[in-house]
Amino acid sequence: MYRWNVLVILSCLSVFVLGLTAGSRRNDATEAPTGFTTPTLSENPGSQSTGNGYAGVTAGETFGGDQAVFEEEDGVDKGLGPVYNARGCSDCHQDPVTGGVSQVSELRAGHYDFSLNFVNPTITINDGLNTISGRSLINDRAVCAEAQERVPLTEYIRALRMSLNVLGDGFVEAIDDATLQGFAAAEPGQSGGKIKGEFITVPLLEASGQTRGGRFGWKDQQASLLSFAADAYLNEQGITTRLLTTDTTTVCKNDIGGDPEDVPDELGLADIDHFANFIRGTNAPPVDSVIMGTSDAIAGQALFTSIGCSVCHVTSITTAPSGTLINGGTYSIPDAIGNKIIHPYSDFLLHNIATGDLIVQNGPSDTSAKVRTAPLWGLRTHSRLMHDGASVTREGAILRHGGEANVVRKNYQALTPAQKARLLTFLDAL
Repeated sequence: MYRWNVLVILSCLSVFVLGLTAGSRRNDATEAPTGFTTPTLSENPGSQSTGNGYAGVTAGETFGGDQAVFEEEDGVDKGLGPVYNARGCSDCHQDPVTGGVSQVSELRAGHYDFSLNFVNPTITINDGLNTISGRSLINDRAVCAEAQERVPLTEYIRALRMSLNVLGDGFVEAIDDATLQGFAAAEPGQSGGKIKGEFITVPLLEASGQTRGGRFGWKDQQASLLSFAADAYLNEQGITTRLLTTDTTTVCKNDIGGDPEDVPDELGLADIDHFANFIRGTNAPPVDSVIMGTSDAIAGQALFTSIGCSVCHVTSITTAPSGTLINGGTYSIPDAIGNKIIHPYSDFLLHNIATGDLIVQNGPSDTSAKVRTAPLWGLRTHSRLMHDGASVTREGAILRHGGEANVVRKNYQALTPAQKARLLTFLDAL
């Protein structure tokens, strides 16, 4: 135990140095603003919200206006469906304010072929006359009974995924690839070879033929917020965009206006632009400063590091400098987001902790049993934990960690009851 703790503490120091080298490149980095400052309102949505200072680059665009579009409920006259999970972004990202987590889950399924390659399901709809294929997502809702998807008996892999927090993800988008690659390179040495985070690159929808380090979604399947927004608009709401122009199915499709259904508004911005800019403008989730200032929470944070949790749940990351071109050169990091210190408690890498759902998305086949390290900022607002929401207590989630995290879990189990209580108090402050 002593040898592991010393190793982890020394390794955390090396990660800190690495973060300064790869993440900030300057000594003038400042703390990113935090706060749950995007309340959900029935009238004048976004009118009481404040952000980090970024509100896009289009004349007339405002952060509150971006939030209003994010909260908009779409119907079939706007292109909703034919299959979908929600009518608006905030249906799945709302606790405790717009952009936060929720209790909403999505269903995925698939199977493996004889060569042990993951295969997306083929879903038969419309009394066998039509099929939906090429994706693991099974939509829970449809605009007509004929289009409703159901999991076939052939798809023995079935998994739930919880909706994720997007507050502060503008800062996550601005993390340099080299910083994430540095975490992946350092982790084996920090853990005696036990922990090996995987960095993957995925396609950018807005920059054809180019890739970037994945960081969004449980499988790191998206690398930019515009790609993330377009993917969600099509797959969660069934609305086509300039980046994804083809509906999942034409059964019961409303052809009013044609494709793409997401068209520019009077500002020249499509909904996906507003979605991405709203997320980029949000503050990072805040800690509970009262609890965090207690002696128990302070001691708990030290234990969090000493038993090895912070190897994957990285405490501090600095974003790339403002003006840095990312996402295939389509986005320049603004002053409000660049060179900012964030505390997401994640390395945004993929790990096998023995809870994976066996689904493969944009990554290689070896990612099937892996999931992204869950960012712990805003943890106190989560009622259902882990990728599937099956854990409902902090300790229950810790005890589910296996695989790469097996030694860390055992370190937790070896703590005294008083030490465990202090570590859980720290988590309650996040």
